[in-house]
Amino acid sequence: MRGLLALLALAATPVAAQGPSKPEPVTTPGSGKWPATYEAVPALPAHVVYRPRDLSTLGARKLGIYVFGNGGCSADGTSSRNHLLDIASRGYLAIAPGTIPDKSKPEPQRSGPPGRLTAATPASALKEAIDWAIAENGRAGSPLEGRIDPDRIAISGFSCGGLQALMNADDPRVRTIVVMNSGVFNKQPGAIEGIRVGKDAIGRLHGSALYVLGGPTDIAYANGMDDYRRIGGIPAAVVNIPVGHGGTYMQPNGGIAAEVVGAWLEWQLWYDQAAARRFTGPDCGFCRDPRLTIERKNIP
Repeated sequence: MRGLLALLALAATPVAAQGPSKPEPVTTPGSGKWPATYEAVPALPAHVVYRPRDLSTLGARKLGIYVFGNGGCSADGTSSRNHLLDIASRGYLAIAPGTIPDKSKPEPQRSGPPGRLTAATPASALKEAIDWAIAENGRAGSPLEGRIDPDRIAISGFSCGGLQALMNADDPRVRTIVVMNSGVFNKQPGAIEGIRVGKDAIGRLHGSALYVLGGPTDIAYANGMDDYRRIGGIPAAVVNIPVGHGGTYMQPNGGIAAEVVGAWLEWQLWYDQAAARRFTGPDCGFCRDPRLTIERKNIP
């Protein structure tokens, strides 16, 4: 139990704060067509918004919405920024709970019962992000006015943030869920203060579901694989990248996990056939990729 909580807490810690010998990771603008940036938006003060830098270059492309729960349910909305910048660069408005931290100040200490991790952000923050994005799409004078497609919404999250995504997955506006290095606890339900989700949530999934795990050394592997086995009736896949629980979030352009998620979103939200071929068929693109393993169900 202690090891699980320690790893979940580690997922919430900015890489630069894990030790003085580790330099701050290089922030990259994403691998997509539209180099991305992130910003604090006064009208959405408890979130960080990621978007293509120059919205005028989108042309006819509307932005999809990708809301993302942080590792450890952290209030650092930049803790997985290379992953989120990569998704945004592919033509999405990506939003994470929290703020842009002042690196010159120490990280605030969390309060909560001894021996338990406490979520620093509420699961409701993901729904708030969707509400705000849709409202901005229709608000006269907004820089996002008319630039968002409200029918193309994905919800995601890393570790504790993946549980936040599962808590919101029954929102009918959500077309697909992406659960990353996470899964509903097989044992010790309620191990995180503020997180209340059980295996019954898997039965309420709709649309489609992708799990991205870190292989058997990922502390969330058993939970996530059990979730995947329980999914029935919707297209689903589980990808394992052998990197453990920490994922590839802060690798340049979010690493291979962002590549997998980006392809999934293009297939599930935009019906892109090149992206679909990476998941479909007996000889799918990711089936032949030595960097990962993939299992699929209810997929042609």
